[in-house]
Amino acid sequence: MMTHPTDQTLRLPITGMSCAACVGRVEKALRAAPGVTRADVNLALETAEVAFSTPATPEDVVTALDRAGYPARVETLELAVEGMTCASCVGRVEAALAAVPGAIAAQVNLASETAQVDLPEGQDLSADLIKAVAAAGYEAHRKGETIAPPLDRKAAEAEALTRKLLLAAALALPVFVAEMGGHLYPPFHHWIMANIGMQTSWMLQFVLTAIVLFGPGRQFYQKGLPALLRGAPDMNSLVALGTLAAFGYSTVATFAPAILPAGSVNVYFESAAVIVVLILLGRALEARAKGRTGAAIRALVGLRPSTARVERDGATQDLPIAEIVVGDVVLTRPGERLAVDGEVLTGDSNVDESMITGEPLPVAKTAGDRVTGGTVNGAGALRVQATHVGADTMLSQIIRMVEAAQGAKLPIQALVDRVTLRFVPVVIAVAVLTVLAWLAFAPAPALGHALVAGVAVLIIACPCAMGLATPTSIMVGTGRAAELGVLFRKGDALQRLQEVKIVAFDKTGTLTMGKPVLTDLEVTEGFERTEVLRLVAAVEAQSEHPIAAAIVAAAEGPLPEIEKFGAIPGYGVAATVAGHRVMVGADRLMVRRKIDLAPLASSAAALGAEGKTPLYAAIDGKLAAVIAVSDPVKPSSAAVIQALHSRGIKTAMITGDNAAPAAAIARSLGIDHVAAEVLPQGKVEALEGLRASHGTLAFVGDGINDAPALAHADLGIAIGTGTDVAIESADLVLMSGDLTAVLNGFDLSAKVMRNIKQNLFWAFGYNVALIPVAAGLFYPWFGWQLSPMLAAGAMSLSSVFVLSNALRLRFVSGSHLPKEA
Repeated sequence: MMTHPTDQTLRLPITGMSCAACVGRVEKALRAAPGVTRADVNLALETAEVAFSTPATPEDVVTALDRAGYPARVETLELAVEGMTCASCVGRVEAALAAVPGAIAAQVNLASETAQVDLPEGQDLSADLIKAVAAAGYEAHRKGETIAPPLDRKAAEAEALTRKLLLAAALALPVFVAEMGGHLYPPFHHWIMANIGMQTSWMLQFVLTAIVLFGPGRQFYQKGLPALLRGAPDMNSLVALGTLAAFGYSTVATFAPAILPAGSVNVYFESAAVIVVLILLGRALEARAKGRTGAAIRALVGLRPSTARVERDGATQDLPIAEIVVGDVVLTRPGERLAVDGEVLTGDSNVDESMITGEPLPVAKTAGDRVTGGTVNGAGALRVQATHVGADTMLSQIIRMVEAAQGAKLPIQALVDRVTLRFVPVVIAVAVLTVLAWLAFAPAPALGHALVAGVAVLIIACPCAMGLATPTSIMVGTGRAAELGVLFRKGDALQRLQEVKIVAFDKTGTLTMGKPVLTDLEVTEGFERTEVLRLVAAVEAQSEHPIAAAIVAAAEGPLPEIEKFGAIPGYGVAATVAGHRVMVGADRLMVRRKIDLAPLASSAAALGAEGKTPLYAAIDGKLAAVIAVSDPVKPSSAAVIQALHSRGIKTAMITGDNAAPAAAIARSLGIDHVAAEVLPQGKVEALEGLRASHGTLAFVGDGINDAPALAHADLGIAIGTGTDVAIESADLVLMSGDLTAVLNGFDLSAKVMRNIKQNLFWAFGYNVALIPVAAGLFYPWFGWQLSPMLAAGAMSLSSVFVLSNALRLRFVSGSHLPKEA
C-alpha cells in the first residue's frame, strides 16, 4: 500500500483552461476533494498549486482535475530497480517513490524489476527518486542507462547465481553427509566417532558452514540485516535471521556447550548450509525463468534488422538502421526483413506480416502499398521509401505498448500489496512466538525444538511467490497476446475484459470491410451481364463517388470511351457509350424518364429487404439492370458474434448509417441491439444506455468518429487497421482487421486471470498451510516438526512453481472459428 507524506504541496500543469470561469471551476473541483486545504490556479501559466494532507493523495488531486474536465499534464518516468526479491520489497520501493515530493503515483513490477512513476510534466525528479530508492535499501537508475541491456543482465545474474550455487553445494555436501548420514545410517555415525571424533566433526562443519554463509550466502546478510535494522525486513532478512540463528546456536554448542541447558547440546550446521544452497537454487531457477518471461519482447526486438541497403547519392550502401531517415529508399531483397515502415516504389512480393498482425498468410505487396518494418519479404525484391523510422515505426510502438502492459498493475494486485507489505514483520513475530511457546510448553530439552521450529517458520514464509504471482502472468500473457496480434495498451484491461457483459461494435470498417463492392447485378431479358457492366462502369468512371468506384472495380478489361456525360443532381448520371445512351440512377430517375421498372420490381424489393439501396441502369430507353453496391460484412463477423453469445456476452451495433441497412446487417449477424443514424456524440449516449441496461461495456471501432466512444467505454477495443486517433483512445488494439482477434483478447484475458488466481492460491495457500506445520502446531498430536532444510526447499519450490505456471501462457493458441466463418 503506497503512503504519502502529509501536508504536501503539488504543482501541476493543467490543460483545457481558456478563461476565468475555467479557473473557478478548477479551483472549486480541487477544494472539494477531501484533504485539500488550498488550491491556487494560474490561468497565464496554466498551472495549479495544491496543498493537501491525509486522506488526500496526489492521485486524488489528479483524479479531481480529470473529473472536472481539465486533466493535468502527466508524464511517466521508468526506472530499473535492482535488489528486489519479494513482494515486501515491492511495497517498500513503491512507498519510497510515492513519498518523494512531486511524485503523483508509483507502480513497481517485481518480475520486470522496473518502477513507473507518474510526475507532473516537465519536472525531472529522477535524482530524488533514485535517492529515495537507495535510502530504502535498493538500487535504481533510469531505464536504458544500465551498462548492459536488461536481458543480458538477467542472463549474467543467472550465471553468477549458478556459480555461487555450485560452490555452496560443494561445501555443504560434506556437512550434510557428516551430520545426517549418521542419523540415516548409524554405522556411519560410529565410524565418524571412532576415526574423527564428534568435536572435530563439529569444528569441520563450523568451518565449512561459515564459508557457505559468508561466501556464496553473503548477499542475504548484506541486504537482509540492514533492512531489518531499518525496521523494514524483507525476504533476505528472514533467511539471514533463520540461518544465523541455526549457525549461532550450533557455534555455541561446539565451542561453549556449558552455556546451554543439559540435553540441548546439538548442532544444526547442516540446516544453515543446506538452507543457503536451496535458496540459491531457487534464485537461480527464478532468474532463468524471469528471463523467459520476457521472450515476447525479446522476439519483437529481434525483428529489427541491424543494417539496411539504402540508395543515396546515386549509389547503394549498407547503413545502420539508426542512420536511416524519412524519405530514404531502402532495398529489400528476397527473404530479408523490412527495415522501416514505408511505401513500395517498385517491385512485387508477398510479405509475411504474422508477427505484427497474427495473420499466418503472406500479403501481396506492389507499388503504392504500405509495408511495415520487421515483417519478412517473400520471393520478390522491393524498393521501399521510408515513411517512419526509429522510434516512430509500428514495431517500436508495439514494443512500447507491450512493455507498458507488462509493467501494469491489475486491481487484483492491490490485495496482494496490502498483505505482503506487512507480511514479513508478522512472520518474524510468529517465529518469536513459536520459540517462546516451545520453551514454555515443550518437554525438556525444549531449546533445540524451539530453535528448529523458529528457523523453519522464518524460512518457509518468504513471500517470493506472492510477489511473482501476478506480474509474471501479466508479462507472459501480454507478450503472447502481442504475438497473436492483440496489444493490451493498458495492462488493467486484462482484468476488466473479464467483467464485460456487452460488446458494442461500430459497423463500417469493423463489422464490415469498410469498402463498398458490387454485390448484385441482375439484367432484364435481352441484355448480357458483362456488356451491361462495361457500359455502366464506363459512365460511373467519371464519378468520384465510392459507389461508382465499386462498380468500376468490378468491371473487367478496358472500358469504352464515352460522350456527352452529364450528372442529374439528386437522380443519377447519363452518357453516350459506344453509341448507346446509358442512364444510371435511383428509381426516381427511371420514373422521370418513363421507364417501366416492373421487370425488376421483385428483385429490387428483395435487395431493399437486405438493407441494400438498389440502383437502376437503362440502355437506349429500356430498363437493363438493377444494381446493388454495399459494404460487405467481414467473413468472421457472424462467427465472432455467435462466439460472444456462447460466452454469455450480449452484442450491439452502433452506427451512423441509415436504419434500414443497419437493421438488415444486425439481423444477418444475430446482433442483439442496434442504434443507427447516430453522430459521434450520439455513440457515447448510446453506450450510456447500454451500460445502464447490461453493465460493463466494451466498444470496438476503427475510425476517428469512434474515438469518443472508445475512450468512454469501460473497455475500448480499436481495430489496428484504423486511425491513430482511434488507437490512442483504446485500451486494447487488434493489429489485424479480423474480428477473431476480439475472441483472442477475451480468451487470453480469461487464461491470464485464471493463471494469476492459480498462482495466488498457491502462494497464499502454501503459507497458510505450512506456517502452522513449521511452527510445530501438529507436533503434540502427530509428532510433525518440519526440518528447516525441507522448509527452504519448499519455499524455493513455491517460487519456481509460480514462474513455471506463468510460463505456460507462452503456448496459448488463438481462437479458431467454425469453418463456415
